[in-house]
Amino acid sequence: MTDIARYAHLTDVDIDSLSCELDAIRRDIEDQRGERDSRYIHRIIAVQRGLELGARAVLLGSRRKPIWLVGTSMLACSKILENMELGHNISHGQWDWMNDPEIHSNSWEWDQVGPSSQWKRAHNYSHHVYTNIVGMDDDIGFGILRMTRDVEWRPVNLIQPLANVVLATTFEWGIARHDLDAQKRMDVERHPGTDVSRIGKSEASRTFWRKIGKQMGKDFVLFPALTGRAWKTTLTANASANLIRNLWAYAVIFCGHFPDGAEKFTMAEYESETRQQWYLRQMLGSANFRAGPLMALMSGNLCYQIEHHLFPDLPSNRYPEIAERVEALCEKFDLPYTTGSLPRQYWLALRTIHKLALPDSLLSRTSDDAPETSSEQRFGLADPRETTVEAASPRHGLKAAIGALRSAHR
Repeated sequence: MTDIARYAHLTDVDIDSLSCELDAIRRDIEDQRGERDSRYIHRIIAVQRGLELGARAVLLGSRRKPIWLVGTSMLACSKILENMELGHNISHGQWDWMNDPEIHSNSWEWDQVGPSSQWKRAHNYSHHVYTNIVGMDDDIGFGILRMTRDVEWRPVNLIQPLANVVLATTFEWGIARHDLDAQKRMDVERHPGTDVSRIGKSEASRTFWRKIGKQMGKDFVLFPALTGRAWKTTLTANASANLIRNLWAYAVIFCGHFPDGAEKFTMAEYESETRQQWYLRQMLGSANFRAGPLMALMSGNLCYQIEHHLFPDLPSNRYPEIAERVEALCEKFDLPYTTGSLPRQYWLALRTIHKLALPDSLLSRTSDDAPETSSEQRFGLADPRETTVEAASPRHGLKAAIGALRSAHR
């Protein structure tokens, strides 16, 4: 997508109006934050820690298979909660307003191999600022998957269905390596002329390896040793819980970023982007999936990925009420509100992974009209800045243009 306003069929006045309404949502939530939210996050921490302690106690008898299954399930749930609803959201600064040193983005270290500090720099900055901008957002395919036709096909892409399986099963490791590489690039950019050969000996690398050593020692040495004769089954329980957590986190992330409707953008769009236009890009570049309260909790409320990308630092327990207002705005301004069931959203992402493993010569669509990506050329829309105010009103937006196009085809 090279012209976001044209694709959305919004005038500059429309975009400013949309931004004002989104700013109002932010102000309302910030003004309402208080005891209710504090109780929520402390309750989740207590539940997560209770699950982990309970799992560790159960695993003392893990030489019996039924007990192993119970302990492993409890531990996997604990790790998912810590990773998704706690580690991810706390590191976004969602609870910094409480000024609680235990629940602060500067002090929380999550339970996975990558250091939180490196994840925050790579994710909070590179991904949330440059969301889905090809060439700027490294999270588009995480450097190993081709997720848009705007990325040139290479022979190595033929094996990306297999690479996807590897990424899913080792997701925490892939994220950790991805964040380390991003940190090293930032270090070079901040210090031009840095000897690249010394990057591997940098403080970033030392932090990376220290965290791996601590995490591996905890999961595969300390806790197995504490269970005595059950050390082997405890070790397999830890490995299994990590695997389950990896698969779930991978699925949630892919459902929010790669199903049809989560659009991609060019670097040219960012060069002149205003804050108001940033809002619009976040709405067009993200996708939700439908979830009940339990699934929402276990996904870190990232089933509301659109709302998360609009307000990454607002408390996650507020996303359901924010979503109602954002969806209403999408209806008002004729913008797509991309959502669907979790299986469907993941199927669409998986289809893209397998399809784009092939060279473009074997594909029938282009980056303008493919189902997994599109551009302002898809509907032949006129530039809203060249239309009358009446014609450019929200009621004559994207839906009206699509309807007119379909009528013409009939």
